[in-house]
Amino acid sequence: MNRLPLALASVAVIASAAWAQQVRVPKEIAAVVASPTRTPANVQRDRHRHPAETLAFFGVRPNQTVVEFSPGSGWYTEILAPMVNKGRGQYVALVSTAGADRARKLMADKAAVFGPTRVETVDFATGASTMSAGTADVILTFRNVHNLLMQADPAVAGNAFKAFHAALKPGGVLGVVDHRLPEEMDTAKEKTSGYIKRSTVVRLAEQAGFRLAGESNVNRNPRDTHDHPEGVWTLPPTLRLKDVDRAKYEAIGESDRFTLKFVKPR
Repeated sequence: MNRLPLALASVAVIASAAWAQQVRVPKEIAAVVASPTRTPANVQRDRHRHPAETLAFFGVRPNQTVVEFSPGSGWYTEILAPMVNKGRGQYVALVSTAGADRARKLMADKAAVFGPTRVETVDFATGASTMSAGTADVILTFRNVHNLLMQADPAVAGNAFKAFHAALKPGGVLGVVDHRLPEEMDTAKEKTSGYIKRSTVVRLAEQAGFRLAGESNVNRNPRDTHDHPEGVWTLPPTLRLKDVDRAKYEAIGESDRFTLKFVKPR
């Protein structure tokens, strides 16, 4: 086996991670993360999710068209949407066709905090999207790729990444945060545990046409053993086992996560 490329790749990853830990958080990001309009329960998760450092690493700016894929309950939305609206950018929620109504309700219910938003959809069966091609500056997905991999149709994840690539401008950024499955563990766990391998995400992104541009350890958690009885949902904030070993899992904290930055080549 030729070990030189692997060695060089490891050096590149280490250098990238070291740079990411020292990244300067722009005042616009710091201000919105500190905003009193954020939900107090969400603020309590900052020590696990490091939103300011994560968004700074991805290079998010207030004047951009920022797309958040599958925003869920809006944890990151209440940071992203106010920031880009203040900076005369645009926030777009990109969701599955089945999730459109839920996303529109979330945006309407929290319009006083979020400000103007758009909801666009992607058809996982084909990768077709209502998002106009080449219009996004940044696409961000936080803890969602594992859900794509758990779908019955094995083409879903690849189709989603192709839709991301099509929506981005040349030079645009795809930022991915997800629960890390160590490379030496059984890949079959990606279908059941909520953890996925870094290499799986890199493969999906590269197959869609992206280039890996950087990696940060900002969301790494060395206390996570990645082998819990209910997968990632054993840990906070879900705590699926409820009071069983609760103190143990709360001491671990939220999952170990990789933070990957991809670029659509110009």
